[in-house]
Amino acid sequence: MPSHPEIGQNLPEPGVPVIRNVNWGGLKTIYIKEVRRFFKVQLQTIWAPAISQLLLMVVFTTALSARGAVHVGGAEVPFAIFIAPGLIVMGMLNNAFANSSFSLLVGKIQGTIVDYLMPPLSTSELLFGIVAGAVTRAFMVGGTVWLAMLLYLGSEAIPQHVWAVLWFGLLGSVLLACLGVLTSIWAEKFDHAAAVTNFVVAPLALLSGTFYSVERLAPTFQAISHANPFFYIISGFRYGFIGVADLPILIGSLVILALDVALALICYALLRSGWKLKN
Repeated sequence: MPSHPEIGQNLPEPGVPVIRNVNWGGLKTIYIKEVRRFFKVQLQTIWAPAISQLLLMVVFTTALSARGAVHVGGAEVPFAIFIAPGLIVMGMLNNAFANSSFSLLVGKIQGTIVDYLMPPLSTSELLFGIVAGAVTRAFMVGGTVWLAMLLYLGSEAIPQHVWAVLWFGLLGSVLLACLGVLTSIWAEKFDHAAAVTNFVVAPLALLSGTFYSVERLAPTFQAISHANPFFYIISGFRYGFIGVADLPILIGSLVILALDVALALICYALLRSGWKLKN
């Protein structure tokens, strides 16, 4: 059998990367994988949250109809208009976390984590693909919840500042997506992820001013609310709908942006080290 010494001459040396720039094909593949995973069960992942948030809207506005307007940023806002943006963004945050916290965790439990670790993707590409998939789900859920609110409230549910809705929706979704990645790296079973949802995400979401204005709280509890990152997300998101906020939106934007960068760097470091993933 004739030898062909030239066959191995074009192979790179061990450890030399072949894809030196962004692996766009691989990045697109991991993103599509993440989107298809939740879109196959869209009745549960997209439409069910919209119905749940609409039911919360109906229950709270019916039970507290006598409450009237809420004082926010020096303006009086009808209660239904006040809580609608909070319910929308809360659905977005919960689903961003649910999507990213499931990705690596199910791979570890089912033994398919190799599907994430072996492809020729850099750490940043893998992280970006997972986070982008979670953000996509968040915006799909936010869009369906908003359509439900539009049917219930009519033209009053139309945003006044669309840029603020998109900006704070993006910042909040990225924050919860990164938190979900951290959870999926740390967790060893679904109970661990559920614990973070029940004891971290849910309390922060419910105590963030979604159903009340922090201006009504005592100074001590106002300070506690300002330590809650969800407060800044919901305040800025609500500004996009009603044009007023509990605090300057620039401050909220900078706080959440800084948290996004910090969590993303932590996720990158843990993914790169392979902690609880490669052992």
